Amino acid sequence: MGKARVLIVDDSAVVRSVLTSFLSQDTDIEVVCSAVDPYDARDKIKLLKPDVLTLDVEMPRMDGITFLRNLMKLNPMPVVMLSSLTHKGAGVTLDALEIGAVDFIAKPTTGQSDEALKLFQQEVCEKVKTAASSAEKLKFRRSAPAAKADSCEVTKNVTHHRDSLIAIGASTGGTEALRDVLTTLPVNMPPIVITQHIPASFSNRFASRLNEQCALTVQEAKEGDVLRSGHVYIAPGSHHLKIRRHGHQMICALDDGEPVNRHKPSVEVMFASICELSPEHVIAVMLTGMGEDGSRMMKTLADAGAHSLVQDEASSLVWGMPGSAVKYGAAKEIAPLDKIATRLVNYLTR
Repeated sequence: MGKARVLIVDDSAVVRSVLTSFLSQDTDIEVVCSAVDPYDARDKIKLLKPDVLTLDVEMPRMDGITFLRNLMKLNPMPVVMLSSLTHKGAGVTLDALEIGAVDFIAKPTTGQSDEALKLFQQEVCEKVKTAASSAEKLKFRRSAPAAKADSCEVTKNVTHHRDSLIAIGASTGGTEALRDVLTTLPVNMPPIVITQHIPASFSNRFASRLNEQCALTVQEAKEGDVLRSGHVYIAPGSHHLKIRRHGHQMICALDDGEPVNRHKPSVEVMFASICELSPEHVIAVMLTGMGEDGSRMMKTLADAGAHSLVQDEASSLVWGMPGSAVKYGAAKEIAPLDKIATRLVNYLTR
């Protein structure tokens, strides 16, 4: 693949200028143009045929969500949303991911340090290139008949040990992948803990949205939460999630330490804490995501007796984290996304 050709869509001249400067410094990216609103973008997409868009959520004449919805119907292509890190921004961004956006990134703000701007530049370049590389997969998904996830009956005889635990790691594409898995699972599952790379202001809204869609009870993990069957605990975007033993119970422990593998929360940290429990009763799952976070510790978990289940390449929006798990020999089982829930239930009822 050649350079990722990107069109920047934003009503702010300052943001357009900053993005153009940052993206143009990456030798694998070409900024073909910028657009001031969706109508301008529509014309430039037809003329320039970019590989990927960066799209602001809030714009005059037509908001980014309305434009995204129209784009995905008429001319689907990879889109990275630029979002504000607010409660409202979280809801809109999650809507965008449901509609078909590949990823999102928080908009740069005035007064940010040089270090913060450098990190933003690094992240936006990575996300744009990753989105561009997913173009063929997105086209294939939309042209092929949609795979319907197997339905796991709520009355299925799921049995599990007192120390049974399902631990899931995910990143890019993970919000939708997690929804597909969790909405299919019966309520009588063992506790499920999740680390999804997500901003601090988004994780509670994400958990609440999943809770409305699932038979399981989904919540943002809090310090000292006792893990219970039929419940899902999502790492807050501000802290690493660790699982500790407290007497005969397992509890959530939040760690405000430094990022690991450039992530906070980190899948590696969560998996490492579980290694200290009873790995033989653990199912570790790796879903779509960019990078390698969690893949090495997943191998350690698997070697200690945990069952490990990895999403396959064909169904992964980005096969970075699951691909790395396979590369390191961590995967005891590989399955497409629409079969993950069934594989989990089957393993527990074997």
